[in-house]
Amino acid sequence: MPELPEVETVRQGLADWVIGRRISAVEVRHPRAVRRHEPGGEHFADVLTGRTITDVRRRGKYLWLPLDSGDALIGHLGMSGQLLLQPVGAADELHLRVRFRFADDGPELRFVDQRTFGGLSVSEGGAELPAEIAHIARDPMDPEFSDAGFVAALRKRRTEVKRALLDQTLISGVGNIYADEALWRAKLHGARPTDALTGPAATRLLGHVRDVLGEAIKQGGTSFDELYVNVNGESGYFDRSLNAYGREGEPCPRCGTPIRREAFMNRSSYSCPRCQPRPRGTLRG
Repeated sequence: MPELPEVETVRQGLADWVIGRRISAVEVRHPRAVRRHEPGGEHFADVLTGRTITDVRRRGKYLWLPLDSGDALIGHLGMSGQLLLQPVGAADELHLRVRFRFADDGPELRFVDQRTFGGLSVSEGGAELPAEIAHIARDPMDPEFSDAGFVAALRKRRTEVKRALLDQTLISGVGNIYADEALWRAKLHGARPTDALTGPAATRLLGHVRDVLGEAIKQGGTSFDELYVNVNGESGYFDRSLNAYGREGEPCPRCGTPIRREAFMNRSSYSCPRCQPRPRGTLRG
């Protein structure tokens, strides 16, 4: 699933192409793509037609596009969603779900989603911050993110540190890939209890999270297949810089010990058994 760097890469691309443009037509080609818009696809198209996009913003893994009406278009990419800019008249993608045309007859915006887990909706009055995503915490790339507040909240939790990093109400945008990478850099096992972390250790971990996310954004995110691309259809290449995630059996870049994979919340965690020893008394899986 796209995480913060991938969604931020899409946000930056959209900002270059859609701000200030007026939507002239909206074509909903699959109802699941707008299932979160309760009034339905026809209403979705009606409230967007004629509206001008004034900005492109992000909260965690969600995008929102404020409109001149005071409403906002919300987007979540899910597992395979793509927001692509295509020339008018270009061949339709196999999994094209929603098409936006603009009054200037320039490139159209297309929402393509093979697995249809992503979706679009309109938030009434949500231009500043849609109510639907207001519960999501700020991410560490946000200028208003509170480092001290995060460290204090993290250490009060009674959970494992990786579970805490994936809690979008505590810190947003961090998913499985970047949690594993930050923990590898911090030399912490994901099963370490959060209430056992010292303040300096939690602060160092946050620094590694921010560094990993920042580096991934510069490299356009991580693409393991063709399902994640930017608005121009280009893949990211941070996968070339991964130290732990997806590297089971390969030597740890720091000490040479084979990277270990463990089951975690119906997914996988990757760590170095030597650099990131499992805390005593914790169970595997």
